[in-house]
Amino acid sequence: MSSPQPAGQHTVRRHNSALVLNAIADPSGHSRAEIAARTGLTKATVSSLVDRMIGANLVVEGAAAVRPGPGRRGTALYLAPDGPHGLGVEIGVDYLATCLIDLTGEVRARWLHSADNRTPSPARVLSRVAKAVRTALAEAERMGVRVGGMGVAVPGLVESATGILRVAPNLGWREVDVRGELSRRAGLDEIPVIVGNEANFAALAELWQGTGPRDFVHVSGEIGIGAGIVVDGGLFEGVFGFGGEIGHIMVDPRGPACPCGSRGCLERVAGQEEILRQAGVLDDREPEELVTDLLERLANRDRKALAATRSAAKSLGVALSGVVNLLDLPTVVLGGTYARLAPWLCDPLRAELTQRVVSSEWSPIEVIASTLGSEAAVHGAAGSAVRAILADPDPYVTAVLA
Repeated sequence: MSSPQPAGQHTVRRHNSALVLNAIADPSGHSRAEIAARTGLTKATVSSLVDRMIGANLVVEGAAAVRPGPGRRGTALYLAPDGPHGLGVEIGVDYLATCLIDLTGEVRARWLHSADNRTPSPARVLSRVAKAVRTALAEAERMGVRVGGMGVAVPGLVESATGILRVAPNLGWREVDVRGELSRRAGLDEIPVIVGNEANFAALAELWQGTGPRDFVHVSGEIGIGAGIVVDGGLFEGVFGFGGEIGHIMVDPRGPACPCGSRGCLERVAGQEEILRQAGVLDDREPEELVTDLLERLANRDRKALAATRSAAKSLGVALSGVVNLLDLPTVVLGGTYARLAPWLCDPLRAELTQRVVSSEWSPIEVIASTLGSEAAVHGAAGSAVRAILADPDPYVTAVLA
């Protein structure tokens, strides 16, 4: 085994660039001197790194920083709102979503297209995705901004080490190199691409809002059901990246067959299509029309709609109680369609969890709705691309200034 080598100049600069940019990301704004004090770096080092990041349009100078006492006031530094943007893509079962997010986390553009992604081949769907990506890239060019990275959310098992989608039961996909295919079809040779599970991206988007809990399970309810697990402010993916597949926890051993090969999986008894079917509103209309119809019936206290929602809440409680008992998580966040159904889901779900979670007497489980709803996954995908730049800005800076 080779012995450790001392860090070279480039490695040190790379580490220090991330340290400085992390300090600048504080929205209150800090001067070079304040950043030097916060990071422990010399003022000369901070000034050199900041100048490079200003040149690459990662950082902008604002008004003079407020400071008590006499002396010259430093100039406050902020993330550049017209700096590199993250491009988010979500390949849903029945839709395709894209968005552009700037370094501050603000959504600058978004697109949503209804699309049946189950029937066509992966190649045809990815060609459609590549077209949407090119549209977003053209909009970024029109806005005068660079796309610094792209995140792609998919409803299936994504292997962390390779980024390959191993299986997406609801799409019928197996062994698809989403990153390689999209890079080739959309000409993304110079844009880093991150592929991840949609529920994980949704959970990260919820976390990055900064206004909610740091320990929770985010349950995304669409045609499929996925869970993103956040512990102490970090995403828990499991050893290979396959964690969070709550939709394939069996809740009824005699239940209907699932595309994954099992029976009675949670998403087959509590997914969006099953709720619509039990409520008597599942037909050939667009999914959004069906969900709107369901919500209207619930608001009017329709008995079948209410019974369908209560049934879904009970099945959710069975699956989530196992997750909470195992991981000791204090909060359940309802995302996707579940967020829209929260006024009718929360109380029966909370009651089911109270009954089934052993520790509920001492640590009641909080059940809340995601404020991002069905947009969480695409936001998280774009945000992951932005966060990758903020975590390691030097390669981006070097490429821009080359």
